[in-house]
Amino acid sequence: MRTWLASATIGAAWLAALGLVHAANPSAPPAPLLPDEHPVYAQYGGSASCQGCHAEEYTLWQNSHHALAERPVQPSRDRAAFDPPQSFHHGRQTSVASWTNGTAVVTALGLSHQPEAHPIARVIGEDPLLQYLVPFPGGRFQTLEASFDPQAREWFNSYGAEDRQPGEWGHWTGRGMNWNSMCATCHNTRLRKNYDAPTDTFHTTMAEPSVGCEACHGPLAAHNAWQAKYGKSGQPDPTLTKPSRAQVVDTCGVCHALRSDLTGDFQPGDTFTDHCELLKVDASERYYADGQIRGEDYEYGSFLSSRMHLRGVYCLDCHNPHSYKTRLPGNWLCLRCHAVGSQNAPAINPATHSHHLVHDFDTHGQPVNVALTGYHSSTVKETGGECVNCHMPQTPYMQRHWRHDHGFTSPDPLLTRQFGIPNACNRCHTDKDADWALTNCATWYGAKMERPARSRAQVIAQMQRGELASPSPLLGWLSREDSPYWRSVALDLLMPWAAQPTVTSVLVQGLQDTNALVRSAAARSLETALNAAVPGVTAALAHALADPARNVRVAAAWTLRATVDEQSRAGGELKHYLALNADEPVGRLNQGNYAYARNDLPAAVGYFQTAVSWDPYSAPLHENLAVVLSQLNRNPEAVATLEQAVQLAPLDAEAHYQLGLAYAGIGNQTNTLTQLQAAVRLDARHVLGWYNLGLVQNQLGQASEALESLAHAETLDPADPRIPYAAATIMARQGQIATAVAALKRSLAIDPGQPAARQLLQELSK
Repeated sequence: MRTWLASATIGAAWLAALGLVHAANPSAPPAPLLPDEHPVYAQYGGSASCQGCHAEEYTLWQNSHHALAERPVQPSRDRAAFDPPQSFHHGRQTSVASWTNGTAVVTALGLSHQPEAHPIARVIGEDPLLQYLVPFPGGRFQTLEASFDPQAREWFNSYGAEDRQPGEWGHWTGRGMNWNSMCATCHNTRLRKNYDAPTDTFHTTMAEPSVGCEACHGPLAAHNAWQAKYGKSGQPDPTLTKPSRAQVVDTCGVCHALRSDLTGDFQPGDTFTDHCELLKVDASERYYADGQIRGEDYEYGSFLSSRMHLRGVYCLDCHNPHSYKTRLPGNWLCLRCHAVGSQNAPAINPATHSHHLVHDFDTHGQPVNVALTGYHSSTVKETGGECVNCHMPQTPYMQRHWRHDHGFTSPDPLLTRQFGIPNACNRCHTDKDADWALTNCATWYGAKMERPARSRAQVIAQMQRGELASPSPLLGWLSREDSPYWRSVALDLLMPWAAQPTVTSVLVQGLQDTNALVRSAAARSLETALNAAVPGVTAALAHALADPARNVRVAAAWTLRATVDEQSRAGGELKHYLALNADEPVGRLNQGNYAYARNDLPAAVGYFQTAVSWDPYSAPLHENLAVVLSQLNRNPEAVATLEQAVQLAPLDAEAHYQLGLAYAGIGNQTNTLTQLQAAVRLDARHVLGWYNLGLVQNQLGQASEALESLAHAETLDPADPRIPYAAATIMARQGQIATAVAALKRSLAIDPGQPAARQLLQELSK
């Protein structure tokens, strides 16, 4: 299940070895964004058509997790989970699974806020858990929270101890668990969501249910026809093209990535960045700062961040392409490349490298033990000597699905001690602390622990904590970074400083990087510079509208959304992206932000109101709605909306800040002061919070407090000319002429085109 929050609040943007790229034709008209599905589906032959000629591959596939990714309820497979009836408790709720009148039924809390009996239509997954789909009105299918563990033979709640209620976005009846939006694309072959926004309904179709052969090989009807006619001729089949290693990774990645869907129509052979924008390590808590997965991040993003990918390893080096299982058991898989004498990778002896007993398997799958000095028994069962347990630690998702991290990171207990980033040592040795693990790592590996990955993680962790006062650490890391993935992360994180000349230059240069992830990150981060009217930025972004990669074109169009030509190629692609994702609250949020940027405030209010109604417990959605309401002079509504936001997220500085501005709109200065003080208390780096706090303190006659607040703001953002100008006006009234003149000179140095500041300076200089 995937989503993408392109911009959380109005005015916020989408969240180095450089080489030149060739731009596409900027005058190219908008291309048809989705070809008609009927001729598209006619190109598919179906997985059954492959069996006759590819029996071995078909046999491996038909019992794989891909083949069983989604299917109808089958009594032979499913009845035992429902018969006899089973009930289980979760939170304040009780759900019951039963086999009723020949049908699988789950009785669970429904939209009526009462237990409702729901027949099961389809099953998702096979092992380690099965999830169940319930048909809903409007062509929907909803994914129940009641899930079944086939190994333990028990039902459980995929949300764990959470007690989600009807009306919440994440409840099983809500849009967060809607199959059409969240699950269907990756559990089936060449799926069209077919969402109809005016009626809020779905007409979802697919080439084949579940993940069939053509989900990875592409449409094969032409191949079947050619083989039937010329298969025994010995001629090469002109309908087939062998995919490159990069194409294989992208094909796997589309379904194994946390990403935003730009087109809704990827097919094998296409480029990931022409159909998706990847969600990466950023300033949020989505990933840990060293790249380890934290939320439901899947595998592709972590893999792109790894040294393995950078050195050319791809999915099928480790995984059988049809069973999808690993090619060899245990450390034998890693030693294909890392064995002593290998020319492809550093030689690793698992026993001496790990300083653990190696409990492994021989090439026949039989367990063997390799004893280390200090261990007196070769029968001790350990996992510390298994490569994957140190470099691909597992995290459980949906309570039962233990998933290997594909970032191939190295454990670093120092990062645990400094920032709480988990390390594999303490994941296993839960009775020890990070200092114990760090002592051992320092003893075993010494200076090797001072890897570039450590310093990079430290910079990102500081950014995630809001502790970076300048872009210098990010720029220093970026200058040394050879990974395109991590360069793109750095450019994303530079957004707050994008208006500074050095950073602007780096971002504009990033638009010429050879990697589309880097170029799209640069296009997004330049929004701060665009809003500050930095010269040359508009032209650079306009050039990016013709980039060869769609994700870059869409990112540039989003940054230029106030003025982009909707009839241009990039403008049409942006509109398609917005429409494609309009079935989710975040999609309506983005449509609202687009309308707001183009000064269509009534349309923006409508989009935001829909988003709030679909996810009423999201504070940022309320914040966006309130901003537009206030601009439409509907200030009492704005205040009420933001009061809800503060109740929902009392520790959200932005909610308090917006509420303070709303109170100012109705003339309640006392409440304005209270809310702005709360905003800067919760986020000491909230520049506009400090700035507006200074203004209201001045209005209330608190001049010294106002100057102190404005000083905080100027320290945080010395490039904003409004801040020293506001301070100068207060200083002048206080008779502090010299300091007022100095502040005015700072303001005019930033923006010489300020007539009010220049006039005040002339008056004070007489």
